[in-house]
Amino acid sequence: MTAAGGLARLYGGRHDRTTYEIRDFLTRTVVQYEWTPIDSDAECFDALGTSLAHARLPVLVLPDGAELVEPSLEQIARSLGWISEPHVSTYDLAIYGAGPAGLSAAVYAASEGLRVVLVEREAVGGQAGSSSLIENYLGFPSGVRGAELMERARQQAVAFGAELLLMRQKIRGEIRQHGSRSAFSDGTQIAATAVIAATGVAWRRLGLDNEDRFLGAGVYYGAGTSEAMACVDEEVFIVGGANSAGQAAMNLAAQASRVTLVVRGPSLSSTMSSYLANRIAQEPKVRVLTDTRIVELRGGDELESIVLENGRGEREECPTGRVFACIGGVPDTHWTTHTSIVCDPRGFLLTGPDLTPELLAGRWDLDRPPFHLETSVPGTFAAGDVRSGSVKRVASAVGEGAMAVTLVHRYLSETFGTEGTLGAPPPPLFDDLARPVA
Repeated sequence: MTAAGGLARLYGGRHDRTTYEIRDFLTRTVVQYEWTPIDSDAECFDALGTSLAHARLPVLVLPDGAELVEPSLEQIARSLGWISEPHVSTYDLAIYGAGPAGLSAAVYAASEGLRVVLVEREAVGGQAGSSSLIENYLGFPSGVRGAELMERARQQAVAFGAELLLMRQKIRGEIRQHGSRSAFSDGTQIAATAVIAATGVAWRRLGLDNEDRFLGAGVYYGAGTSEAMACVDEEVFIVGGANSAGQAAMNLAAQASRVTLVVRGPSLSSTMSSYLANRIAQEPKVRVLTDTRIVELRGGDELESIVLENGRGEREECPTGRVFACIGGVPDTHWTTHTSIVCDPRGFLLTGPDLTPELLAGRWDLDRPPFHLETSVPGTFAAGDVRSGSVKRVASAVGEGAMAVTLVHRYLSETFGTEGTLGAPPPPLFDDLARPVA
């Protein structure tokens, strides 16, 4: 989503959490911008002609000259023209989550004639969008930035006619057999005959004291694509031993003086692709500490050091201003609480053959068993990382998104004798929240 007319310009503190969130958002949505760090009155006067006390940082100047003072991410998205109203109130298919699985499903559903809406509460791309470089995705021999790949997918979905509702926070929803309905914080509502849940996972937290205080001020989640240029000549630490951690290490090594991978397990071989592990072994700026974990974060207003503990219980304090956590994800399935959808013990959505007769008892009244990607609610499917047993790779998520659409067609055909907008109507909108849809 490149902003028209040139670069956006961002002014804000080096370790300010809100400034970091804006930088991360702009990076993941492929907005070209320049960031001017401001931490003193002198820097503020040079950049904005006023003092820190009066500047109300952060300030974002858009390419058209519009100035946003202390903006929220929603205000930025709206100013860039990314927030739109749903064109209709009723859809054949609602897809929740605009990561690889959700975007793939939107492309295939829209190209095959379904009236489809894709709902995302944050930026397009999910975890894949924060990847510094995806090197093992088919068709990109030199690799591709996650944000760039996801932006291409967004453009493709829109070109086929899919509707995208970005920055939508759901305040009320209902998923039941043969339909769903959702109401969002801005007052809009939608209903759909079928659903694909592609809500993915959220970055797993380190679980340490002071973690929230240092978020954006030394502690970051993911590959640090928005932080790489700020790591020049610094020593940084990455927690994790899977591909996301390896990609982050190689990306940050281009700028940092040294990158340390902190790995809880005994080696990288069981969790990281061999090509990436071999590359890390050959990179002199990267060291790997196995059988090690971070046990403490220290600092004042920003991170200043960490404490490491190895398997023998030995502890060491290491000065650093940046830690990147790439330790897998927690499934985004809190929305299932008031539904009949069944999750596994870790919270991932169970589908198809994993749904035993015992689990389906009292939930499933059809003569057939659930389709391969179908949840315990008929007509609601799961795709990508949120699904129990899924392969945590971009390519598999894209494949599951496409497969889920095929199963949606089959569901509509077998249930209603149609594959389009002539199926049974979904649940009505909420009467107490009803509002005309343009």
